[in-house]
Amino acid sequence: MTKHNIILQPSGSRGQVEEGQSIRSAARDLGVEIESICAENATCGKCMVLIEQGRFEKYNIDSRRENVSPVTAEEAAYFGRRPKFLKDKGWEVGQVRLSCQCKIQGDVLINVPEESRGNKQIVRKSATQREIEIKPSIRKYLVTMNPPTLERPIADWERLAKGLETSMGLVRRGEENLPRWSDFTVDYQCLRTLASTLREAKWNVTVSVWQDKEIVQVQSGYHEESYGAAVDIGSTTVALYLCNLRTGEMLAAESEMNPQIVYGEDVMSRIQYTIEHKDGLEKLHKAIISTLNKLLKQAAKTAKIKVDDILEMVLVGNSTMHHLLLNLPPKDLGLAPFVPAIHKSVDVKARELGLQINSAGNIHVLPTIASFVGADTSAMIVAEEPHKQDENWLLIDVGTNAELVLGNRKRLVCTSTPTGPALEGAHVEYGMRAAPGAMERISIDETTLEPKYKVIGVDGWNTDHAEFKGLVKGICGSAIIDGVAELFRAGIVDSRGKFKKELKSERIRQGESGWEYVIAWAEETSIGRDIPMTQQDVRQIQLAKAALFTAARTLLKRSGLESPDKIILAGGFGSYIDKEKAMLIGLIPDCVLDNVYAVGNAAGDGARIALLNIEKRKEIESVTRKVERFELPTDPEFQNQFMLATSFPHMSEPFPHIAHLIPNRVADPLAKKFMEK
Repeated sequence: MTKHNIILQPSGSRGQVEEGQSIRSAARDLGVEIESICAENATCGKCMVLIEQGRFEKYNIDSRRENVSPVTAEEAAYFGRRPKFLKDKGWEVGQVRLSCQCKIQGDVLINVPEESRGNKQIVRKSATQREIEIKPSIRKYLVTMNPPTLERPIADWERLAKGLETSMGLVRRGEENLPRWSDFTVDYQCLRTLASTLREAKWNVTVSVWQDKEIVQVQSGYHEESYGAAVDIGSTTVALYLCNLRTGEMLAAESEMNPQIVYGEDVMSRIQYTIEHKDGLEKLHKAIISTLNKLLKQAAKTAKIKVDDILEMVLVGNSTMHHLLLNLPPKDLGLAPFVPAIHKSVDVKARELGLQINSAGNIHVLPTIASFVGADTSAMIVAEEPHKQDENWLLIDVGTNAELVLGNRKRLVCTSTPTGPALEGAHVEYGMRAAPGAMERISIDETTLEPKYKVIGVDGWNTDHAEFKGLVKGICGSAIIDGVAELFRAGIVDSRGKFKKELKSERIRQGESGWEYVIAWAEETSIGRDIPMTQQDVRQIQLAKAALFTAARTLLKRSGLESPDKIILAGGFGSYIDKEKAMLIGLIPDCVLDNVYAVGNAAGDGARIALLNIEKRKEIESVTRKVERFELPTDPEFQNQFMLATSFPHMSEPFPHIAHLIPNRVADPLAKKFMEK
């Protein structure tokens, strides 16, 4: 039977499936649930998927609509009854298909939209509790004016500006350098409706002023509250936090997978997509704007406010996400000497980006630091403040692309490294992103070599339940780290990551693609197949962890340090990994374990701080220009250091703080070879 390659995004699941199999059936076999409530009769439309077109170098496939069966009469009838729905979504028949009807006839990349996913991914980017001094850029003032007369026919704008000058002085007595009425400006869209608003309000209005200089909203009567949103645009996930700008209260938090993942799992793939496709930049830009607008509507609904009342957003993301958001060509980010279009922060009107908040609202994007050290790292610095410490802190935002900052109040150095999507579940045979049914913790008994695991959505370990079968679908990032660390700790793989074939256990076996260790037998899973960790899986983690460790070691050496005083793990993934196991495999440098902290989504928290306190924007603008940037490709020692770091935990470094976990560790004879080069 002929088989074809299928890639399902945003889950990252992939595999070979038989020709003629329906997309929904193939997805189920790969652990991806697609909704359906009509018994696959093409009537409910819950199983819609998108067929992506083009060459996807990352996966070495050419995805075409011709690689699936033609649109059926049932599909044509279903979509024919919904022209407005297709228009609103920007989809066309042939691009969007019902997965229960669409059969695979060639290699294809399929995007499963949020509304069609049977198991929604858990986006682990919740905000943390932080004390924030409230100094927003938006202030509101009640302005009461006398209506114009023939004796004093002063224009509406000048009348409002003079009234505002008086109100600001009354509200903020004692503050120096308040603007005069002639210093104010007004947003054009606000100006267009000014005359009608003033008259309808009988000359009693609330004026929203941005940075004490620009009027962005005029409302009839008295209004006390202002609203803003902080957004962290990650390569994999997007998190939005809606806040009250007066009180700082977080009113809603929304998150979703980054839709750009369809065009590439890592930043280089997305940069390459914009280069190879004439409309690539437009597609990626529109995809993120569409998702942001969706999250804004959801957040506003939760908070019971109007989207039009949101007057400002602060957005952060790595340099590639930054460029794609602002519709800036990212080509030169991926080519030596790796230069971004802009370092300093950006302020742009919401309407210019197509963001559906108040059209006069301001979009503030924090500054970038280096080619691949972006506004998300600036936000992480805002949140954690290493530039105000005496100790040397190492901040690591662990993700598809890892950003690292090391130092204290005297000096900060930074770098970045691609770790690939393996740490988040992709490129691991049974890897998946965090969703119900994914293993999130793994432990292996070093005597019996038997495993136990925890699954998202189920309390306790599998060994705690009499009925735990049929729940497991795959392994998410935190469990992948656990699994590799446990394979090493239990002596199933050696320090170079190779399986010890002589061990006696039915779980250690020769699989289709080499040696592997079975964590869950087929009867324990919902996919009807054994779920192992393979030699290739271990290798993928070795490559990812070696890149991250080498980046950290390079910064330490550049700073004249042997180890950091504190390690801060940021990002949704960093918050869920076991720090001891991360150190055991050498993902992070050796450090006192009590001084290794997970701080959650520091980039999102930093964006929220910058939203609520305009002084922090000025502060980070200054700090980022002093951060020393180090590009790893320019380091002549990188390749040798990388090879040393592929071993568990490292080929030559002692790692004293986890030495008790590997008591029989011996020196690797290859270490001397790489250290002498």
